[in-house]
Amino acid sequence: MTRFSGYFPILGWAGDYNRSALASDLVAAMIVTVMLIPQSLAYAMLAGLPPQVGLYASILPLVAYAVFGTSRTLAVGPVAVVSLMTATAVGEVATQGTQAYLAAATLLALISGMALIAMGLFRLGFVANFLSHPVISGFITASAILIAAGQLKHLLGVSAGGHTLPEIVGGIAGELGSINPSTVAIGAAALAFLYFVRLRLKRLLIGAGLRPRAADIVTKAGPVAAVAATILAAHILDLGSRGVALVGIIPQGIPAPALPVFDFDLVRTLAAPALLISLIGFVESVSVAQTLATKRRQRIIPDQELIGLGAANIAAAVSSGYPVTGGFARSVVNFDAGAETQAAGIFTAVSIALATLFLTPLLTDLPQATLAATIIVAVLSLVDLGAIRRVWIYSRADFSAMAATVAGTLFLGVEVGIVMGVGLSLVLHLYRTSRPHMAVVGQVAGTEHFRNIERHEVVTCQDVLSVRVDESLYFANSRYLEDRIAELVAQRPQLRHVVLMCSAVNAIDASALESLEEINRRLRDGGITLHLSEVKGPVMDRLKRSHFLEELEGGVFLSQYEAMAQLQCEREPVPA
Repeated sequence: MTRFSGYFPILGWAGDYNRSALASDLVAAMIVTVMLIPQSLAYAMLAGLPPQVGLYASILPLVAYAVFGTSRTLAVGPVAVVSLMTATAVGEVATQGTQAYLAAATLLALISGMALIAMGLFRLGFVANFLSHPVISGFITASAILIAAGQLKHLLGVSAGGHTLPEIVGGIAGELGSINPSTVAIGAAALAFLYFVRLRLKRLLIGAGLRPRAADIVTKAGPVAAVAATILAAHILDLGSRGVALVGIIPQGIPAPALPVFDFDLVRTLAAPALLISLIGFVESVSVAQTLATKRRQRIIPDQELIGLGAANIAAAVSSGYPVTGGFARSVVNFDAGAETQAAGIFTAVSIALATLFLTPLLTDLPQATLAATIIVAVLSLVDLGAIRRVWIYSRADFSAMAATVAGTLFLGVEVGIVMGVGLSLVLHLYRTSRPHMAVVGQVAGTEHFRNIERHEVVTCQDVLSVRVDESLYFANSRYLEDRIAELVAQRPQLRHVVLMCSAVNAIDASALESLEEINRRLRDGGITLHLSEVKGPVMDRLKRSHFLEELEGGVFLSQYEAMAQLQCEREPVPA
């Protein structure tokens, strides 16, 4: 790989591009395009934007990611969760349907893109690690429920707003007397058809003798069939005159590239939501990219992925789009369809551009209820109630963070929900590590292994206390270490040595170093010698920069077995 291919991954695969890869990428692009067109229209509506904005966000961003992204099969574009977050963020500063709303959405994409590129250049991809999997899983599940609930108004033909579940349910309940029967009929039909396609059609087609790949292509075209059928029904039955909300005239063509208007006050308002959208989008995207790359023994570079997604969002901003990221469903379809390189994304962008130029007049009579049904079917597959049960069984602390995320998202809003989940996760982590597990250990008879005296039948010594610390030592747990050692020493009046077994200690910060110095002084004053064993190399390197090793009364042993052998203690068996 050349020097520049690290910054432009396209240079790494374009030179070896061949006819076989071209054929595979073209087929994958056609399949993804069929899936992406109705999704783009629907997700734009979810974001509170005109349908064509979803198409704009599915052209240049794909090209930008193909140049800067490292995943060969990730399909970038509008996604449900980011669309919901966009609607929430922009809805705070502008009214839906206005030019100001569209301008704020494109500016949000620009800020998100700049934030992602900055994180990539400074190698800050690790920041996303603060979003734990239970928090992300809970957020996606709650967001999917919120999105599905928010689309019910389009299926019922009523006007109801709200960004939280109580607001949405209350708004719909207040409009039940205004339900449009024609809208309900076409929405219910589209919903039933799309669920049938998702759950049964592929199996039936294979049973009828169609090859699996052909059956998969037909199944993926289900939303397009629903769009075409409902457009035809709306036109023939003149459903617009019966109160059915239609998409209406979609401008034909592609807007000229231009930077959004840069309003500093608006930038300050959108900065925090943009950062959240960037983090959520990156976590969702990189997890999909890594999963798919592993299947082909490829690799992605997370920091370069930040740059790739950042470039995609800036491309969305200059093409009148809104924030984008890698989509799970589309990426899996792209992978299964045989995409070999990022060129599949470029071909998809060309196909979407052609559709935007020539097919938009055909969408005028598309019922909004069809798009709502498309969204509902897509997002309900993201609801993972089983994960909530699994996390509850495995870890109450993680479940607390997950539950806070779900409750906060549903009842207080998407931004509040994710902040609550992350905040509680960090608090619980600090609490857990502030009280590290510390085990008194003894030697397993006939071996050089040392284990917890409360779990194993081991041999200990009357005058030597061996304590294993199962956590890195830092400011939050340094005082607990002092108190715990003092408590254990007080229980053993015959004690002459204390050995801290540091096999699980990966770091010791300045506060913990002071605590070790204090422990050493207290033990020395009591006639007890402090020793260390199994100290890791990087930890030892830092200790050597201090005066602690010079002041340490005892020694530093390579292994716990060596420590016990040299101290020549009086042994006594301790039952398990």
